[in-house]
Amino acid sequence: MKRMLFRLVAFLSFFSLLIIPSQSAVSSIDLGSDWLKVAVVNLKPGQSPISVAINEMSKRKSPALVAFQSGTRLIGEEAAGIIARYPDKVYAQLRDMIGKPYKQVKDLIDSLYLPFVIVEDSRGAVSFKIDDDSNGVVYYSVEELLGMVLSYAVNLAESHAKVSVKDSVITVPPYFGQAERKGLMQAAQLAGINVLSLLNEHSGAALQYGIDKDFSNGSRHVIFYDMGATTTYAALVYFSAYNAKEFGKTVSVNQFQVKDVRWDPELGGQNMELRLVEYFADEFNKQVGNGVDVRKSPKAMAKLKKQVKRTKEILSANTMAPISVESLYDDRDFRSTITREKFEELCQDLWEKSLIPLKEVLKHSGLKVDELYAVELIGGATRVPKLQAKLQEFLGRKELDRHLDADEAIVLGASLHAANLSDGIKLNRKLGMVDGSSYGFVVELDGPELLKDESTRQLLVQRMKKLPSKMFRSFVHNNDFEVSLAYESEDLLPPGVTSPVFAKYAVSGLADATEKYSSRNLSSPIKANLHFSLSRSGIISLDRADAVIEITEWVEVPKKNLTVENAAASSLNVTLETGAKNTTEEANENLQSDRGTSDASNSTVEEPINVDVITEKKLKKRTFRVPLKIVEKTVGPGASLSKEALAEAEAKLEVWDKKDEERRRTAELKNNLEGYIYATKEKLETSEGFGKISTSEERQYFIEKLDEAQEWLYTDGEDATAKEFQERLDALKAVGDPIFFRYKELTARPAASEHAQKYLGQLQQIIRDWETNKPWLPKDRIDEVSKEADNFKNWLEEKENEQKKTSGFSKPVFTSEEVYEKILKIQDKVSSINRIPKPKPKPQKPVKNETESSAEKKKDSDSTSEKSTAESDKSTSEPDAPAKDDKVEPEPKAHDEL
Repeated sequence: MKRMLFRLVAFLSFFSLLIIPSQSAVSSIDLGSDWLKVAVVNLKPGQSPISVAINEMSKRKSPALVAFQSGTRLIGEEAAGIIARYPDKVYAQLRDMIGKPYKQVKDLIDSLYLPFVIVEDSRGAVSFKIDDDSNGVVYYSVEELLGMVLSYAVNLAESHAKVSVKDSVITVPPYFGQAERKGLMQAAQLAGINVLSLLNEHSGAALQYGIDKDFSNGSRHVIFYDMGATTTYAALVYFSAYNAKEFGKTVSVNQFQVKDVRWDPELGGQNMELRLVEYFADEFNKQVGNGVDVRKSPKAMAKLKKQVKRTKEILSANTMAPISVESLYDDRDFRSTITREKFEELCQDLWEKSLIPLKEVLKHSGLKVDELYAVELIGGATRVPKLQAKLQEFLGRKELDRHLDADEAIVLGASLHAANLSDGIKLNRKLGMVDGSSYGFVVELDGPELLKDESTRQLLVQRMKKLPSKMFRSFVHNNDFEVSLAYESEDLLPPGVTSPVFAKYAVSGLADATEKYSSRNLSSPIKANLHFSLSRSGIISLDRADAVIEITEWVEVPKKNLTVENAAASSLNVTLETGAKNTTEEANENLQSDRGTSDASNSTVEEPINVDVITEKKLKKRTFRVPLKIVEKTVGPGASLSKEALAEAEAKLEVWDKKDEERRRTAELKNNLEGYIYATKEKLETSEGFGKISTSEERQYFIEKLDEAQEWLYTDGEDATAKEFQERLDALKAVGDPIFFRYKELTARPAASEHAQKYLGQLQQIIRDWETNKPWLPKDRIDEVSKEADNFKNWLEEKENEQKKTSGFSKPVFTSEEVYEKILKIQDKVSSINRIPKPKPKPQKPVKNETESSAEKKKDSDSTSEKSTAESDKSTSEPDAPAKDDKVEPEPKAHDEL
């Protein structure tokens, strides 16, 4: 642990040197099945440049949960607090449901004993039916619920950074397909997040691994092995360095490239926990007998799963662990124990499965185990001793590589990526990153009169193609058509996906373009150009489609080889010919550009004289590009929410946001009222001096009001509004503030008077120093300060005499604040006078005799007419030069200013 803390401190110190100063803040969100972590990059003074945000319970990770109970929405720790009592109202595993079809989500929640009520929406995806006592029946999509969780993550970031944080990088598991990535982007949109990029988890880990290392002495292959709550993957990353010029110097720049990644999306720590859940459920059923099955009780299973998590954690450090659940089912307690050996036996098949992603990466890369520099373990489940033993056995190593924080490596690495992508924060030290697409993609065309061949189905993106990338495809056709995007291999599909096709587009306008231009002299068949992009987030899309038409026409151009008789028109003709030639050449050289649509033969130039231009006809090739209309036709669970559905979702979430804000404000004001009551009572009971500034009747009345408010707080005030809490607090302060003000002034006013008298004495010495050491200071300014000091002294004596005659129960005649304000006013004037600089002494000119002065005057008057002579030049340039035998007093030296 000490070593990890030392590395973290060293990393933070190093990172502080990497960032260009800025007031911006960005965040990263590591969104898992069970937990979420948030890291913030913030250059605010007094804060670490990069740090993990803590939640309201001062924890560095938060449950990825959202719940609805009695008209209240609960997220994170609050939702986790009610999961055992209301398991049907707390929604979990949301990340694993995004973009999934109804059947797969149904199988998932059944396998985890989650008592959710779900229905199939119009897309074939899941919609949660939430029956809240206060709001009735409401349906929420996975995007909406996940948007609430992400909004909670943003609040954590902003609370930590103390500034607005809207730019973020969100991590995703590498197996996320197009539907999951698009769905997550829409959830982030609902949360008000500007997603700089979705980032594969292994790239986040690789960034964290490589940012503080030097690869100039040798490249290395590193595998990042991650087993989290629900998934496992192994990613092969190649680290190296290259030389680059920076400020005229050659520097070494680190870089890495993700070579391959393999996964098992259904294997994780949760599988091990479920084995224990099943084992203990069977044991409890045997203890109770009578055909009782605890699995039929959602509350009982929620309690059992919660305790099983703790038992599994204990087994990671001990050979035996207990489990104890009070009132598990039908008021029956459950207690048992299990050995690590029994646990490992229950999970026997999982240990072999855990090696498969690692073996596949090595197989497809052609690398051997001894060619790997390291196999870094990340993810909470890699702490299980048996899993570590299996990996050690396979790798043939006595110790595993655990240089990264298993829980926070990904979110910290993602924060580096967020800083690099942000406009406000940049890294001085570069770490080149090349990640690739987890899937290959093909494009397929369909439509009337479109023959199916190798040109209508093409590989668009190879697996592990660099992110981001742009692609272009062109084909000959003359009618409207459809474009389908599909995964390259049916053997490698995202979890739950049954059809490789994930997007469809209708492209129109080609038939109209064909009809319009087919009668022209086409130099080649009409083509359709399709422009695709693979974003940094791994999302592929059809961005643009154009119809490209090439026409050859006879056009009149100025004739070359002009005769002598037409020489007068040659200048004009050459100009026209040049313009026509350039226009045509540009069109020929850029067949797919937007240029070349202007007709050179129509070019006109205003002629200053009437000259007949001799022309000739030539064949010219011209290229047109007509934009085609694209309409997305994607249907099924992978379809995104429509604009209407998004707008409706935003409205629903906005209502909850306002409710939550009001709830937080109500809780804050309730705490303020409660705190004021207790703190005030304690002061009145323990502090001396209140008898000097208040009567016993006044104090008794105040205490009665405090008791009355306290009783209300725990009875009728339980369901009070924020306004009511504020009104109660204001009423108490109206009675208490005058008392506490007099109590404060009882000591503050004499202290202020003492400070004032001391300063007035110092001021007299300051004025005497001015008169002695700074004679250049304006006397009127000094007199003004003296006069104001005398006035203040008189005012203070007068007020103190009045205060002595005034009862301590009455309002003070003057306050400490008034005294300090008057002192500050005088101090400002003193400072202003002190800043007046000493005037610089004027330099003295040498004394000249009368004869020389007369001669110089004569020279000056005659200098204009005698400029050509050397004597005149000299006398003009040196008018003050003394005579040879004259003695000149030296110029006095200027003294430094005081």
